[in-house]
Amino acid sequence: MTLRALIADDEPNLVRHLQALLAQAWPELSLLPPARNGLEAAERIAAEQPDFAFLDIQMPGLTGLEVAQGIEGSTRVVFVTAYDEYALNAFEAAAVDYLLKPLQFERLQKTVERLKAQAGTNADSMPQAVAALAPARPAQPLRFIRASSGDLTHQVDVQQVVYFHADEKYTVVQLVGGGEHLIRTPIAELLAQLDPDQFWQVHRATIVNLAQLAGTRRDDASRLFVRFQGLTRELPVSRAYVARFKAM
Repeated sequence: MTLRALIADDEPNLVRHLQALLAQAWPELSLLPPARNGLEAAERIAAEQPDFAFLDIQMPGLTGLEVAQGIEGSTRVVFVTAYDEYALNAFEAAAVDYLLKPLQFERLQKTVERLKAQAGTNADSMPQAVAALAPARPAQPLRFIRASSGDLTHQVDVQQVVYFHADEKYTVVQLVGGGEHLIRTPIAELLAQLDPDQFWQVHRATIVNLAQLAGTRRDDASRLFVRFQGLTRELPVSRAYVARFKAM
């Protein structure tokens, strides 16, 4: 069976460079059309279930880490980034490998050897391993955020936030009472600044305020959803985070 890989990076030149290197290092590997951002990568991985995903760390919509946290299939992840401050050893323990840009052919060959060695193994534990890299408790949890609504900028008390949800280039801030604002801060950065006892990540694109939860619901397919006080909208809980709600 032909193995398939998805590359996700918002820089076309870097995508082409990685495609060329992979074609040389592993000509039998089938490369899917690349994803241009984190949200597209998450949707494509869920829909197409590639064997491997080469994820940039910094992408619009969702970071590579957030995409990896939401993977529920057997796709194995290789992180590709220009930054070396993302806990290299921890990422290597959770993913197959961690590559630094500019990519070197000799280094990629070692990654290919690892991927070939693991091609027939079960990777169901990968999302839980990556989820263990959640940010540590901030010294001073975020109390206010600056958010936009139309032409206006607002100072928002996080206690009035029901949830944060990544949407294309922005993160939607859903407020008590039904109002919405937009911010550019990625979900991963928000999570690192919020009080972890009050704000939980429940999906690769979603952080919820526990104080605003009304409860949970399971559908006929046993998928878990969170419900909010005063809102009719429900949001799905990714399988990697379901265990946190067992007591609810």
